Amino acid sequence: MTNIRWGILGCGDVTEVKSGPGFQKAEGSQLVAVMRRNGELARDYAARHGVPRWYDDAAALIADPDVDAVYIATPPNAHQQLALLCAAAGKPCYVEKPMALNHTESLVMVQAFAHRQVPLFVAYYRRAMPRFLQIRERVLDGSIGAVRYVNLQLHQPQAAEELDPASPPWRVNPEISGGGRFVDMGSHQLDFLDYLFGPIIDVNGHAICHSGAHAAEDTVSASFRFANGVLGSGAWCFAAGDSLDRCEIIGDKGRIVFSTFDDQPFSLITAAGEEHIEIPTPAHVQQPLIQSMVNALLGRGECPSTGVSAARTDAVIDRILGR
Repeated sequence: MTNIRWGILGCGDVTEVKSGPGFQKAEGSQLVAVMRRNGELARDYAARHGVPRWYDDAAALIADPDVDAVYIATPPNAHQQLALLCAAAGKPCYVEKPMALNHTESLVMVQAFAHRQVPLFVAYYRRAMPRFLQIRERVLDGSIGAVRYVNLQLHQPQAAEELDPASPPWRVNPEISGGGRFVDMGSHQLDFLDYLFGPIIDVNGHAICHSGAHAAEDTVSASFRFANGVLGSGAWCFAAGDSLDRCEIIGDKGRIVFSTFDDQPFSLITAAGEEHIEIPTPAHVQQPLIQSMVNALLGRGECPSTGVSAARTDAVIDRILGR
């Protein structure tokens, strides 16, 4: 096999720029089919993106003999069901994050793919983005010495569309998304810390919805400890008066400060001074991780974001939210 032929289940907004074109542009990769429940929208996506086939039925796409691997880009409440269909069909699967509604569902998925010996990947794509790889390299090469502590802060004003309790967006409906914007965005941050320092083995958290506008959390705090002894804390507020996106990694010889969701340079601060390091963000942010999956499936390398690593992040989120 020289190419991996992909099908997408759920070709919504995330697939327009962030992910979909990456399947067409990665070396050894082709996007051959897409699916939405609304067939006209699936047809439109296929026409605009030059995809040969479209479906309005997930099982039909999974059964397509010309589809080698499947990308699940639906809301999280459908992830487990669709992933299990892929596992049963023996087809490698790439699942949007968060991996599932909770850690219990994630474990079922991991076990199903392990039983069939089929690869399972998850869209924590910062594990492959050049900017975040450079941050990781600076941590691992001792640029800031031995890491002692890490702190996350993410604050944003409440989105206007979240203020209508009669029709909240699906991202703040826990039955569909698994939580609120903490689950949607904080999962990226916690997963990247797992990639930097290894598993979180102890975590405590508090979560509340101060606004009362929906059923999901809008303010969260947590403290945690990694297996290697590094301590950490985080604070997330999505009903704030302004915005802040900051992660600070503190070592005994310096610190690294960076944002997770914008393209600002990251800062390396040591006794030698302060260095601001700018690394461009790929046009299609998931393409580097897609390339790593294709390489793994073709026997050319490994993918850093798997069902096993993503399930750890789901476990941490469950502990923070007290579920």
